[in-house]
Amino acid sequence: MTDAPVSQAEAEAAVRTLIRWAGDDPDREGVLDTPGRVARSYRELFAGYASDPREYLERTFEEVGGYDELVVLKDIRFVSFCEHHMLPVVGRAHVGYLPTDRVVGISKLARVVHGFARRLQIQEKMTSEIATAIHEVLRPQGVGVVIEAEHSCMTLRGVNTAGASLSTSCLMGVIRDDPRTREEFLRLVRG
Repeated sequence: MTDAPVSQAEAEAAVRTLIRWAGDDPDREGVLDTPGRVARSYRELFAGYASDPREYLERTFEEVGGYDELVVLKDIRFVSFCEHHMLPVVGRAHVGYLPTDRVVGISKLARVVHGFARRLQIQEKMTSEIATAIHEVLRPQGVGVVIEAEHSCMTLRGVNTAGASLSTSCLMGVIRDDPRTREEFLRLVRG
């Protein structure tokens, strides 16, 4: 990260340069407002840099009525961007944990995923970041994160392999170490 923030005008100038580099005229009517639109959309698409996703996990509930089984939130749709090509990575995250004495609101799990996804990423790192945040903040008995995503850098260019998806996982604690808990988590994610 650089120390000095980049201004809206600097971001728009960079987009104008890319339009010219691509072979188009940045003063053409159809793309005249594109630099401003791109800069505003990037601010939204990369909003993960403006927050700490771990903070979403800090408000927990201790009144769980003795619940001591897995909590799994499946199919959290996300959009991220490949840090190597700045092209979209679109996928689904499945997040689970085995609580000790408290749980977190389920929307917070989705917010954690989105907080890490809204950055330049590689899927392997994002998978680990989500699991580590949950493990360190909630201190559950175990954490499991599985991510399945399609990478535009592979489907739109390069090898042009449409429909290929990457699966990554990060399992911690009893979800990694206990074969029965691991199988239960993976069965819940698949089914």
